[in-house]
Amino acid sequence: MKNILTVLSLLFVSALAIIAAERPNIVIIFTDDQGYADLACYGNTKNKTPRLDQLAKEGTRFTSFYSQTVCGPSRSALLTGRQPIRSGGWGMPAEEITWAELIGKAGYQTACIGKWDVSNRKAIIPRMPNAQGFDYFYGALGANDNGVVKLHENNEDAGSTRDMGGLIKLYTDKSIDYLKNKRDPKKPFVLYLAHTMMHTIIDASPKFRGKSKGGLYGDVVEEFDFETGRLLDTLDALKLADNTLVIYTSDNGPWNQDKYTKRKKGHPAGAIFWGEAGPLRNGKGSPYEAGYRLPCIVRWPGRVPAGRVNDAVFASIDFMPTFATLCGFALPKDRHIDGIDQTDLLLGKRETGREFFYFNKAGVRKGKWKYLRANAHFHGYAVDDQRPKAEELYDLEADLGERNNLAQKHPELLAELRALTDQLEAKK
Repeated sequence: MKNILTVLSLLFVSALAIIAAERPNIVIIFTDDQGYADLACYGNTKNKTPRLDQLAKEGTRFTSFYSQTVCGPSRSALLTGRQPIRSGGWGMPAEEITWAELIGKAGYQTACIGKWDVSNRKAIIPRMPNAQGFDYFYGALGANDNGVVKLHENNEDAGSTRDMGGLIKLYTDKSIDYLKNKRDPKKPFVLYLAHTMMHTIIDASPKFRGKSKGGLYGDVVEEFDFETGRLLDTLDALKLADNTLVIYTSDNGPWNQDKYTKRKKGHPAGAIFWGEAGPLRNGKGSPYEAGYRLPCIVRWPGRVPAGRVNDAVFASIDFMPTFATLCGFALPKDRHIDGIDQTDLLLGKRETGREFFYFNKAGVRKGKWKYLRANAHFHGYAVDDQRPKAEELYDLEADLGERNNLAQKHPELLAELRALTDQLEAKK
């Protein structure tokens, strides 16, 4: 009997080892205010982005990926799998449960480097990264709107900097240091790298300033591409690349509305500080596609299909349920989770994604149709001043630029999507 128990115990340990070997490390590279069409692989003809273009060749490039339309709410949604109407945005309460908390219990080590932005930009310890599931934190609690970034390492003050052109390298250096020196090589890890750039006040280092065809903003994009390449090279050098799921995306679209461009102070004179939306309408703070739809590239060699372009609806709120499946943890049962498990989509086992995506307080996309409320807004902030106060309905397959409002032509569909929007908002 003792021998049987010993054998069973060994088999159980072996099974756990196999499961652990199948679980990927995860690296999330999250930029700020980057336009849908800033990268060459998304149609840009001015900015040179060879490393991200190569990442797209090595993995899958998603063309209908959604985040949120402004920064803090985008981060709370990514961390919790819940729309900001529920997760709190900049004011995310300590009671929210992040995937970092859950994945840590599943044996992962976790690091957050860069912009946090869900503790009201204040050092409120119960709402800072260490209290929300991250073993290690280095970065800023807020943005750089005044041309200065106040830094923290874990819960301690780590000084400040006005060198906006050095931030991309600083955060990349800290990420590389974490991979080389701070993590336990015997345990899987998650690295959440949330860059301050391309949030204005933008700047590039002397090595890149004035070198691109896209002006100062293009310089920043090209430096970001280079530094991301350094991080990817580190994964290769440490022999981590083959079992690391790399996700690159952004928080919201470009800061390109007139009301923002006219009021921004402290930005280098004569320089454009916003990216390109390509065929999409408007940008940050808008309920239109360029506010919410972001570039997204996912690579996991041998698992995520390489060279694939996919137009399925996929969103940052889906990260938590997807990580639950890939990494082996259970989702909270006491709250509504807006995200869905997209594992099969990532692994190429299906080509379809979400049936619908809810635009927080603004409307919903279902299939090719997008509905916007007459009073579409987001936390009273994301309001398009030029938008007429009327319901809108767009066929995104035929009209990606949202120019032809079909609301009057499809009253039954309009009513259906209006009801779906109300239903989704009512969930807790």
